[in-house]
Amino acid sequence: MPEHVHVHAPHELSEPRESVSRRERVLEITAALLLSLATVGIAWSGYQAAKWSGKQARRYTQASTARSLANRASTLAAQERTQDLLNFNRWLEVTTEGNAELSALYERRFREEFRPAFEAWQADDPLQNTEALPSPLLEKEYVLADAVKADRLERLGDLRFEQGKEATENADDYVFVTVFFAVVLFFAGISLRFAWFPLRVGILGLAAGLVLYGAVRLGTLPAL
Repeated sequence: MPEHVHVHAPHELSEPRESVSRRERVLEITAALLLSLATVGIAWSGYQAAKWSGKQARRYTQASTARSLANRASTLAAQERTQDLLNFNRWLEVTTEGNAELSALYERRFREEFRPAFEAWQADDPLQNTEALPSPLLEKEYVLADAVKADRLERLGDLRFEQGKEATENADDYVFVTVFFAVVLFFAGISLRFAWFPLRVGILGLAAGLVLYGAVRLGTLPAL
């Protein structure tokens, strides 16, 4: 009698073609969706990183400029204070000597910023009143515009420097998120190379988790 040959089809081939095809389409659509989201995320993160880097450069430049101007104003204030001190000491010297003509000459040479403090000092009768301040430069009316300007510029320089640091941190954060989206591109792309279904699902699941993390992280970062 003729022998019967039994041919057993592989398990994969025994599955309905429609079921296999539908499963493949779902995986391919999922991979394409993850690739699209990751691409958008990389584009947005890169754009924001560039914007924050530009702001960082501007803020550091502004901080440097403000501090340079502050040093210049501070130098001018020191020179003006020295001039006021020398003129006052010379005035005090000729006044105590009784030379009214030279005393009036030095008084006319006082700078306008010095006069309010000098008048307030004289009002306390310092030559007779031992409790009076020893110098007009110690009076609260003695205010140097250049010294005030130097303080303001110094504070501005500090503020711009801190803003530059903050911009640097934001740029770094966006670059960090870009790395996660780049990994998503890798995983979503490589998942199409595997035929084993569980492995493909695992890789796409990992990619989806990274996309979700990147999206949440982007939502917490400031944008320009």
